[in-house]
Amino acid sequence: MDDKPSHIIPREDFDEDEYKKFGFTMKVPENLYNLGEIYNLSIQRGTLTEEERFKINEHIVMTIKMLESIPFPEIYKNVAKYAGTHHEHIDGSGYPKGLKDDELGIPERVMAIADIFEALTASDRPYKKAKTLSEALKIMSFMAKDGHIDKDIFEFFVKEKIYLEYAKAYLKQEQIDKVDITNTSV
Repeated sequence: MDDKPSHIIPREDFDEDEYKKFGFTMKVPENLYNLGEIYNLSIQRGTLTEEERFKINEHIVMTIKMLESIPFPEIYKNVAKYAGTHHEHIDGSGYPKGLKDDELGIPERVMAIADIFEALTASDRPYKKAKTLSEALKIMSFMAKDGHIDKDIFEFFVKEKIYLEYAKAYLKQEQIDKVDITNTSV
């Protein structure tokens, strides 16, 4: 077992000025990849290296850059903003810009909740088991309590049973379990 220089794949052609121009605040790892055996076995939290986590999160950077280059008609002028903020948290711990409460409008907050709910309940992901409604809403209630997602919008999502409308249309029957609304209050 070893870490060798050949395990390091350097990041090339990275334009830091352009990155900052877009307002991205995610830390960019020095290397594109580090395939070192000891390095990969020394991961402190989770299963991803810093480089792998950045590569996964970078999808939103590419989304923003691509969508901002498209000359949308006036009615769609906010598409890049809405699509580009679905991983932001109202406490500023999200990415790619680390936006906080007052920097996120209602559509962005709604998109974040919709994205999280869809990710938790998606059954087409080979790397994880799809959550039931009760499991997904419980997780999201903790996220609301912790200040990651908007509490008021989440409560509306639950009380108006928006989650159930989505579930009936898109989830497997075995995922649609009984939801105790008292377990989801924030």
